Amino acid sequence: MSVESFLVFVLAAVAVVVVVRWIANRTGLPAAALLPIIGVGYALLPGPNVSLDPDIILTLVLPPLLYSAALDSSLHGIRRNLRTVVSLSVVLVLLTALAIGFCFAWFVTGATLAAGIAIGAAVAPPDPVAALAVGRRVGLPPKIVMLIQGEGLLNDATALTILSVAVAAATGDDFSAPSALGRFVVAAAGGVAVGVLVAFAVRLLSRPLSSDPMMANAVSLATPFVAYLLGENVHVSGVLAVVVAGLVVGHHSPRSASGAGRLQTSAVWRLVDFLLEGCVFLLIGQQLPAVVQGLAQYDTATVVIAVSISVGVVLVLRPVWLVLTQSMPRSLHTWLGGDRLDRDTGDDADGATPSPANRRRDQRLTGREVVALSWSGTRGVISLAAISTIPLVTGSGAPFPDRDLLLFCTFVVVLVTLVGQGLTFAPIVRALGLHADEKDQARLRNEARSASVQAALAALDELEAQEHDDIHGHVIETMRRQLGTRLSRYQGRLTLLRESDSMNLPVSPGYEAALHVRRVAIDAQREELLRWRDAGQLPDVGLRVLERELDHEEGLLPDRPVRRREPT
Repeated sequence: MSVESFLVFVLAAVAVVVVVRWIANRTGLPAAALLPIIGVGYALLPGPNVSLDPDIILTLVLPPLLYSAALDSSLHGIRRNLRTVVSLSVVLVLLTALAIGFCFAWFVTGATLAAGIAIGAAVAPPDPVAALAVGRRVGLPPKIVMLIQGEGLLNDATALTILSVAVAAATGDDFSAPSALGRFVVAAAGGVAVGVLVAFAVRLLSRPLSSDPMMANAVSLATPFVAYLLGENVHVSGVLAVVVAGLVVGHHSPRSASGAGRLQTSAVWRLVDFLLEGCVFLLIGQQLPAVVQGLAQYDTATVVIAVSISVGVVLVLRPVWLVLTQSMPRSLHTWLGGDRLDRDTGDDADGATPSPANRRRDQRLTGREVVALSWSGTRGVISLAAISTIPLVTGSGAPFPDRDLLLFCTFVVVLVTLVGQGLTFAPIVRALGLHADEKDQARLRNEARSASVQAALAALDELEAQEHDDIHGHVIETMRRQLGTRLSRYQGRLTLLRESDSMNLPVSPGYEAALHVRRVAIDAQREELLRWRDAGQLPDVGLRVLERELDHEEGLLPDRPVRRREPT
């Protein structure tokens, strides 16, 4: 394929991703489920196709996607729900791999245990992109969103390590159970250490680079690749290194990065996620001809049994495991860092009395939450990339056992979960009546806003107590009046939220009117600046500076559908 043809192909893929995203926004259907369907349709047409290169996926695509997700995750949230996250991302992945492995060895003619564990490891880790996209749109509770995020961040490292052990056993490379366990522990511990080391280096660089958002953004884009390559070169989990680096950097970003740097970095990573995820899901569907090609050597019964085992274990084991873990005795439920409430006093482990919101947060998963979490296990490109890394031959030179069958089963699992669960996840969540408590979240945000303004007023009092001239005194008083107005607005909103009996967000006519007036004023300013530019009174450079100021001001306003003023 020539450079021009490749460029046309890439541009066409981006166009498809944009159109599908537009359709998804209009219909509510997840783009992650629509794109593979389009990819399958394209694969059936005559013309050039793109095959999935596992090295490119694992080295160039996976690190930035994982790092971006880790930046948006909560280190505190993962720690609070560590038991559930570990049980899903480590224990369930291991159980899925073993269950599929033994079923393959028992029921699939000619299949070996090692080959079965290899496909089990490949299809075990969910890719939460589709579930999270749907979950945020339908308003899943923050705890469920955090669990899906935490599981998706950590399960890839577990699966890839198990896969490497299974491949070593299948190819006859000095395999033993103790050495496999030792390799897993070393890979995990080493990945965590490398991630912390990279995050520490990024924090050291953040302070001198905080004055230049462009340099800070360049460092942010390079960080996941540095962490992955460093981890892989010292023979530990590069995937886990990327995740840990992202979690630590994201946790400390409010202190180490500048506001301008955070805004720009967030915008860049959103664009990277949009393009990479879209192209990857489109690429999944295009693999159909390649995975079907090698099935001629298998009889229909063998293929049906193998596919049924792969899909069945993936769909059944997850809800069973969630029900079992939520039914554990209290002592087993908490020992990995689950609920931190003392059974006798109801206090936190550190002795502090938790708020009602914290009490609700620390409770076990409800039945509806278990159902939603069970149906969120969509598989994605990581599964296809992982199974594609299986070698063609074993150490003796013989073909790797049932490699083509394993590829097909993995593709079916990805397609069934990504399309089937992706398209039905939103209706199931709505039917369960499971949604975030918007009123409680709004109350918490306004309490935090009020506390931050009160801290600013206290800082002004300290500043006023110091020796200063009349100019500083006038500026301090002006700032105090502005903060007082803002505090009154937040406290008024809090009063409205506390007095409302409805579960929905209460609507304040004054608040909505203020939003409308501010948007009208911003629109009028933009139109006037454009008239100055069009009349030759304001250069484009000056227009962009002033327009950016208005953009930041508008970005502070809540997202509300408003009528835009027509230009005159």
